[in-house]
Amino acid sequence: VQLQASGGGLVQPGGSLRLSCAASGFTFSYWWMSWVRQAPGKRLEYVSTISANDGSRTDYADSVKGRFTISRDNALNTLSLQMNSLKPEDTALYFCARNNYGAADVWGQGTQVTVSS
Repeated sequence: VQLQASGGGLVQPGGSLRLSCAASGFTFSYWWMSWVRQAPGKRLEYVSTISANDGSRTDYADSVKGRFTISRDNALNTLSLQMNSLKPEDTALYFCARNNYGAADVWGQGTQVTVSS
């Protein structure tokens, strides 16, 4: 069972990035999936969740609502996070996680997002 996040990088404020998370070793479509992040010196922060199967239900932290969009492609076993209008406070290490009844039971290795001019 493995999750591998990618797509992070350095972007200017107001810019965009798209994170991806490749899943393997389990039936991806069966599971709710989430993104969480951790800024330097801060606690882990919830970002977004998407429901299993068709991904018809999504949820976002207030801090990213309207700017970030979570999605999934079950055929490719991939979770994505489109991040627009990025702010310096979005700078963090971003993790994808398998969501098991509200608790993350499998984590990816994280991808760094830095928003700076």
